[in-house]
Amino acid sequence: MGSFSIWHWLIVLVIVLLLFGAGKLPNVMGDIAKGVKAFKSGLKDEEDEKTAAATTASQVPPAAINPAAAQPTASAVAQPQTHSAQPPAPPADPAKPQQG
Repeated sequence: MGSFSIWHWLIVLVIVLLLFGAGKLPNVMGDIAKGVKAFKSGLKDEEDEKTAAATTASQVPPAAINPAAAQPTASAVAQPQTHSAQPPAPPADPAKPQQG
């Protein structure tokens, strides 16, 4: 009594065919298939956005860590630094006379 026999399924099939008609049934199934495809592509897009956000968050640019280091000073822009063997001279002290 609890399980459906083949006659139950045939009656359900006939009722579905009467309600929707034989011509509309393929259209309904096609619409359902399009809905399933749209749902799957929406899930795939969401996963792509999550992975893109995760990789962007893990690759922090150096300017975000230390913004002062990313902005060059006016003297650094005006005079490019050269690498020489001699250390740079210390700044002149106004209290001491300069050697000439």
